[in-house]
Amino acid sequence: MIKEAKIQSDVIITNQIVDEIRKLLKQYENRSIFVFTDINTTKFCLPIFSDLFKTYPISYFEMEPGEENKSMETVVDMWNFFGDNGADRKSLVIQIGGGLLTDIGGFAASTFKRGMDFVNIPTTLLSQVDASVGGKTGFNFNGLKNEIGVIRQPNRVFIDPIFLKTLESNHIISGYAEMLKHGFIFDKKHLDLLLQTDIVQIDSQDVSSLIKRSIEIKDHFVHIDPNEKGIRKALNFGHTIGHSLESFFISNHVHPQHGYAVAWGMIAELYLSYLRKELPLSQVDHYSNEIIKHFGDLPIKIEKKHYDTLLQWISKDKKNEGKKINFTLLSEIGKYSINEDATQEEILDSIEFLIQKTANNDEI
Repeated sequence: MIKEAKIQSDVIITNQIVDEIRKLLKQYENRSIFVFTDINTTKFCLPIFSDLFKTYPISYFEMEPGEENKSMETVVDMWNFFGDNGADRKSLVIQIGGGLLTDIGGFAASTFKRGMDFVNIPTTLLSQVDASVGGKTGFNFNGLKNEIGVIRQPNRVFIDPIFLKTLESNHIISGYAEMLKHGFIFDKKHLDLLLQTDIVQIDSQDVSSLIKRSIEIKDHFVHIDPNEKGIRKALNFGHTIGHSLESFFISNHVHPQHGYAVAWGMIAELYLSYLRKELPLSQVDHYSNEIIKHFGDLPIKIEKKHYDTLLQWISKDKKNEGKKINFTLLSEIGKYSINEDATQEEILDSIEFLIQKTANNDEI
């Protein structure tokens, strides 16, 4: 049985992105318009709109890519740019980029003069199926991912697979992890179809169908629980341990794509689901092996001497409540349970399972 889920947010999936933005701009004539890009999307994505944009008085803001620039300093630069270029509450911000850009730009637009309209044109698979949809905005603070932010829905999200042609394969695989997560928590058929798909080589029509299904699943949770007080927490599967791994690797000067850390986090949390929710170990093994086929081994070797550091990162995760560490776990594929606790021993057992499932020879 297919679980019903419909896109109820203002998301437009198209292969005619320029025509869609042309229609949008007609609604904002005689208003100030801002376009946010990063260095990469300025080079590879902005030219698609060059003929259209040259007919409008647009102010362009370009940020440096990289997690280190998802910072308060960049937010201040954006606020200053708005002020210097006459932004007001009726202005429009068009964001062309990946999740890092749409997160931080969305926060700046949501807070300047108490909020301006903004739309997202996500250019990575990760941002198309996850970051640009759902209204989460923010930036990193004190070494913690997305520690400061607000939830505010973009006025519209425009998704066109054409931008995926500009990406290296590891960026596509990174977004693929979030699609797998949607299958794990909601739709086993979607999960198994994804695992049978070469996401890097798939044609645009088929990838549009998979993107649509993933957005349907995410939007199902967002529409019911926009402020993440309840079932939207299901979308955090793989992220509690995944974020700790990502922070740990970054602190050791290794920078995996976000989706890779989530994928490894899902392996650990699948095992934690076995310990806490009796998810069959045969399924844990099967899906862990499938994840490793696509995402490979850990980039650096994790040893017992690193466990305390990992537990510290996990304890600081923003999804926690007081001293309780919150996990989303599975009792079966497609059936989730939120706000699940685990003992320190169980968490470390799940990390050890991840280590055993992966192998590398590099040490810190």
